[in-house]
Amino acid sequence: MKNTLGKQERLKSRKLIEKLYQEGNSVKTFPLRMMYIQTTHTSDFPCQVGVSVPKRNFKLAVHRNRIKRLMRETYRLQKQIVYNNLDEPYVFMISYLGREEWTYEELYKKMEKLLTLFINEVKNKKDEAI
Repeated sequence: MKNTLGKQERLKSRKLIEKLYQEGNSVKTFPLRMMYIQTTHTSDFPCQVGVSVPKRNFKLAVHRNRIKRLMRETYRLQKQIVYNNLDEPYVFMISYLGREEWTYEELYKKMEKLLTLFINEVKNKKDEAI
């Protein structure tokens, strides 16, 4: 598997984003929160992901864009955690909740923790359904 984050893997559909925030579940590891929903999408990949940073916490676009870039990079390097453990297609949005900028190393660790929490949550729900 390539360590890329191409156009097909990014969440762009307004309908899916709206559905995600209305019906989705969430997992949180400060300063990151992941909203997710199991649904079909047009991509060939098992997941589509989006990132967001609130304008309320970071007024300057430069700071928001840097944090989004860091979040995408940490996800890109660790997406195999999710890809190797999922059977159904998922859509998720990762939001940054903090009020100050974290370093790359700290975000990398938090992203790893968030993705493993997500996998555990999905597996628990699957076990409960059986």
